[in-house]
Amino acid sequence: MQTPLTLRRWQRAEYDRLVGLGIFEGEPLELIGGQLVVAEPQGAYHASAITRIDYALRAVVPSGWIVRLQAPLSLDEESEPEPDVAVVPGRPGDYRHSHPAHAALLVEVAESSLEIDRTRKGSLYARAAVADYWIVNLVDGVVEVYRDPAPDASAAFGYRYRSVARLAPPAAVVPLAFSGQRVAVADLLP
Repeated sequence: MQTPLTLRRWQRAEYDRLVGLGIFEGEPLELIGGQLVVAEPQGAYHASAITRIDYALRAVVPSGWIVRLQAPLSLDEESEPEPDVAVVPGRPGDYRHSHPAHAALLVEVAESSLEIDRTRKGSLYARAAVADYWIVNLVDGVVEVYRDPAPDASAAFGYRYRSVARLAPPAAVVPLAFSGQRVAVADLLP
């Protein structure tokens, strides 16, 4: 008779303490819903996409907002993901002592992580009330735009986005928080 495995759920405070002690030094980990998840390896194509997104968003994000690359976001007591790109309110010095807890826009670049970014991270971000979530889908050469988070008991974290659009060049997307700005989909793809 086999004993069922027990998974240990981590709290963000525990995770932060271990990070501070250097326990995970060099480990590409994220805390997602209480579980330590190994981040997608970053090849040249993936890195190139992050750089293009950074340039495209910095051109439209007004003063008082920060574009952060692969930096932690303290979403709740059991999640501290590191989205590829996050647009958060404030100035760079505002986050010396703690990570931002809210974002106006989150962007994930996906190749092998496409399904996780759609289901698990999408549900997590919807639960955190992130109004604008984009996946730069390198597999299909499109940008998936997720909006209108709402409860859904069948989703991984009990929430999902009700609006999903797949945009290809020459389309443009307008960030919800910056309605007067347009970003060309072609500028987001490597």
